[in-house]
Amino acid sequence: MTGEREEERAVLPHLPLTSASHGKVSVDMRQVVGSADILFVCLDALRYDAAAQEEAAGRTPVLGRYGAWQKAQAPGTFTYPSHHAMFAGFLPCRDDVKNQAQRELLFYPTAIGLRRSVPEGAYGFSGSTIMEGLAQDGYDTWCVGGVSFFDKRSDLGRVFPGYFKKSYWNPSFGCPVKESTRNQVDFILKKVEDADAKKHIFLYLNVSAIHYPNYFYLEGTSCDSLKTHAAALRYVDGHLGRLFDGWKRRRGKTFVICCSDHGTCYGEDGCQFHGICHPAVNVVPYKHFFL
Repeated sequence: MTGEREEERAVLPHLPLTSASHGKVSVDMRQVVGSADILFVCLDALRYDAAAQEEAAGRTPVLGRYGAWQKAQAPGTFTYPSHHAMFAGFLPCRDDVKNQAQRELLFYPTAIGLRRSVPEGAYGFSGSTIMEGLAQDGYDTWCVGGVSFFDKRSDLGRVFPGYFKKSYWNPSFGCPVKESTRNQVDFILKKVEDADAKKHIFLYLNVSAIHYPNYFYLEGTSCDSLKTHAAALRYVDGHLGRLFDGWKRRRGKTFVICCSDHGTCYGEDGCQFHGICHPAVNVVPYKHFFL
């Protein structure tokens, strides 16, 4: 495995992990890679304030089991730039980070040339993406798409799926479908039943339900708002519980990265949706944990 450490660092598989304080790491990815499946769940367009509000009220019990949301800086203002950054290892970082050296990097692209050595706790990978590096270390890499940047119906929609060994999308996974998350999870659970239990999987899931349109998650509503955005998150939380329970039936432990790629606006300062610089877009929720 790439970048093995001389000293082993214990990983506690039953404790929720939050971001490390400056100078410390919250998880040693060099111990995770090669010993665990990795699920990367992107709650596309989820705002930090909505996620924190629902968590505090106990309305997202599944995600609430795994520690508090971390307030983080989005790597981009909409799906396309944000995912290019995340797939290269630059996940959302703590909101209080003031410079690059303070970032905790779970994945580190060794070809980028920022440092002479891989940062403590990071998995150093070669190639242009996390998935390329993990594939070299024996992982089967899966993508289950949601929003149109993953739909494979155009040249642009084939870019991200092309980074994975296996990629899946159908219209029932898309934003306009009320039961999109249920459909995605049903599909994944069928696929994982037939998967080789001896081969580790890196699964990327793009959850489209929170992205607009989301008005149909709140009965009697005909337009999107922060309230329907939160209702969509509550819907997603229940189906993530099914995904996590189903994945636990595989052998060994599983490490989960769960975050948003960007937020979105609902009229704040006259702003609508995303692709713009605004605190509601730039601040996102993040957490990682072991199932």
